[in-house]
This record gives sequence, structure tokens and C-alpha cells, in this order.
Amino acid sequence: MSNRALCREASHAGSWYTASGPQLSAQLEGWLSQAQTSKRPARAIIAPRRVFILGPSHHVALSRCALSTVDLYRTPLYDLHVDQKVYGELWKTGMFERMSLQTDEDEHSIEMHLPYTAKIMESHKDDLTIVPVLVGALSESKEQEFGKLFSKYLGDPSNLFVISSDFCHWGQRFRYTYYDESQGEIYRSIENLDKMGMNIVEQLDPVPFGNYLKKYHNTICGRHPIGVLLNAATELQKNGVNMSFSFLNYAQSSQCRNWQDSSVSYAAGALVVH
Repeated sequence: MSNRALCREASHAGSWYTASGPQLSAQLEGWLSQAQTSKRPARAIIAPRRVFILGPSHHVALSRCALSTVDLYRTPLYDLHVDQKVYGELWKTGMFERMSLQTDEDEHSIEMHLPYTAKIMESHKDDLTIVPVLVGALSESKEQEFGKLFSKYLGDPSNLFVISSDFCHWGQRFRYTYYDESQGEIYRSIENLDKMGMNIVEQLDPVPFGNYLKKYHNTICGRHPIGVLLNAATELQKNGVNMSFSFLNYAQSSQCRNWQDSSVSYAAGALVVH
């Protein structure tokens, strides 16, 4: 029997981002140097030892969450080790499926956060582990169950949670063309719709977020990972933990002005435990 570690290759390197380690490192340094720091220290600054990455499933139908089958996630910077102790704890709950290596490598939602994670945690790489979780199309009750499960990990200051999501995917190619004429140009309507959702996420309450999605059907690809986070935060708040969430940046891939246009929105925010 071979003891060789099972690896997930950086399957989107060379297409979605550079496969060159030095070039990627330089790009990340440039982008990170432009980022504004939050007004209060976020969890990442406490130098967590374990990073949970919750990403939505784009290619396979999942009604639950799935764990990887590998030991290592490769990046052009260095390999990231999967935390097998935590994986063991999660697997024992009976709430998770296993994703195949093919599913793992086809999916981009987790991988796109790995270069940033590796770069930011470079000085702690010998102690760092990751907990990749592929999140399916969960019902509200399942989001609540997974939120309760992850709340104990979210409450531990040695852990950091990364929630992978874009915001509105607008245009005929996404089959979503909601438009509020009162906002003026289409891109303004998209921004208003997104910011309505962002304001609701900042309340850290899954119920109004669920109502918003039912009303507007905004194509937020990470709506289920966000729902899990909101339920985890709610569980901690019930137990007296004081926290707040604020969005720090918002952008659109392009400004839609007519029905032939399309765009994807991006929003970045941070959860701070006080």
C-alpha cells in the first residue's frame, strides 16, 4: 500500500489565474497592498491556524454539503493541507457526502480563494490547515442544521471562515434580467438590488435574507454558504457572542446599459467578533 498523499491539482491555474508561483505571488502582493484594512481587527489578523472555505456547487446536484477525498490542495505558491481531524469530526455527524476528485477539480468556488489564503498565511504555512466544504442547494432547515454545526468552529478564534460567492449574475445568458426602471441605467438597478441584499446580510439574520431571495430571486451563487454563515452567527448570538458583519467593497464586471449586456457583481465583507 502506498502512503502517498492524495492531491487536488490547481485545475484552474493557467486559465482563470496564472500558474506561475512568482507571478501569482507578485500579483497578490499588489492587490493586497491596495486593500483597505477594516476599522477593527478581523479574525484573519489574529493569525488563525485553520481556514474553513465554504463554496457553492456549480456542477453537481447536492442536497447536502460534501467533503473532499484528498489530503492536499495544490496552489502555485505551496500545498495546503486538509485538516483531517476536523474532517473526521464532520464526517462522523452523518450530514456530509464525499465529492469525487473529478467534482473537486471541476469546481472553482473553493479553489479561487486558495491563492489568497496561501499568500496571506504564508508566514504561518507550517501550522496552517484548510477545511474545504462544497455546499449544495440546501433547504432553509438544512442551512439551519449546518449553521448550528459550524457555529462551534466559527466561535473558535483559531479558525477563519471564507464564504465563496459572487453577487448578481445579470443578463440573458444567466436567464436573469430583473430591472427596476426607477433606478435609471440597468447597472444602477443591479447595484441597488445587490446592496439591498448586502444590507440584509449585514443584519446577520437568515430569515430576511431568505425572504429577499424569494422575492427577487437574485442570482447570488453563494446564497447557501451565506445562509449557513448567517445561521451559524445566529446560533452564536443566542449564546451571547457579540459580532458584526460589514461589506467593505463592491464592484461589477461591466456596466449593463442594454438587454444584450451581461455582468457579474462582486462583494467583499468581513465578520468581526467583538
